[in-house]
Amino acid sequence: MRPYVLQGHTRPLNQVVFNAEGDLLVTCGKDSKINLWWADNGVRAGSFDGHNGVVWTVDMTYDSKVLLSAAGDSSARLWSMEDGSELFRFRFNEPARACRFSVGEKLAAVSTDPFMNSVSAIRLFNIAADPADQSAEEILNLTGPRGRITRLHWTDQNRTLLSSSEDGMVRRWDVETGKCLAEKQLHEKQVMDMQMSTDGTHFITASTDRTSKLVDTQTFEVLKEYKSAAPINSAAMSPIFDHVLIGGGQDAAAVTTTAAKAGYFEARFFHKVFQEEFAQARGHFSPINSVAFSPDGTSFVTGAEEGNVRLHHFDADYFQIGDRI
Repeated sequence: MRPYVLQGHTRPLNQVVFNAEGDLLVTCGKDSKINLWWADNGVRAGSFDGHNGVVWTVDMTYDSKVLLSAAGDSSARLWSMEDGSELFRFRFNEPARACRFSVGEKLAAVSTDPFMNSVSAIRLFNIAADPADQSAEEILNLTGPRGRITRLHWTDQNRTLLSSSEDGMVRRWDVETGKCLAEKQLHEKQVMDMQMSTDGTHFITASTDRTSKLVDTQTFEVLKEYKSAAPINSAAMSPIFDHVLIGGGQDAAAVTTTAAKAGYFEARFFHKVFQEEFAQARGHFSPINSVAFSPDGTSFVTGAEEGNVRLHHFDADYFQIGDRI
């Protein structure tokens, strides 16, 4: 399983995301770049240039025509995925961090960080069918969490919104009233990543407290837990097998030897139900910041602190024995 190494970033990766079809891959990082790649061979298809600060997260419409990005330059932007042009810019007084289109893409949620006298917030916007009609008017502003909001997910047919944050909490918000309906302390330290299952019934978290947890979407009950010897920055679930992929590693200052093993920089596979580690994928020489499975489960991608993206296509053997692992 020899990976494609995608070298299009000069600073640490923040997120790697497949589109709904699985033929495209988008990466973003601290170098302010957003790159678009072909998922079959790792060839760069283009880039989205314009942000002046770190780009934390991105999201795409289901038809892969529009990209949404949130960045530290206090803006969230809509981009054309056909030609890379900027379609619209949402301007804030605070750095933007998490972003997510609703199901159907008629709404978008963007989180902004605490800054000066401002607290962390989730801002909701209507998304116009025609970018020329797009408005920057907020339809709702949700506040309350302490610390930065790291990830967002729409649930319950867009009636509620899930958020994860640096205080280790996961919260459910009512999109109509803006009230926090439920919250739970899932981790002792910050939640770095939160990815939803394909059917929306459960999600997986990754935290610097060295655990990743499988959580019921409705009750916030912790179903399974996966442990590591190092901080976990990202976690993903296979759409075809009961497999979980986690990535993370020690900060450079915490690694006392030159051996990569000391930093736990491998992408690690666990059985989703039995919580046992059964495989590793090596290659990065710094902490992995983001991992993702392709929508069809035939490949996975990792993005790391050194700026490299590694795209893996599973061997045929994986599909023959995957359901028996």
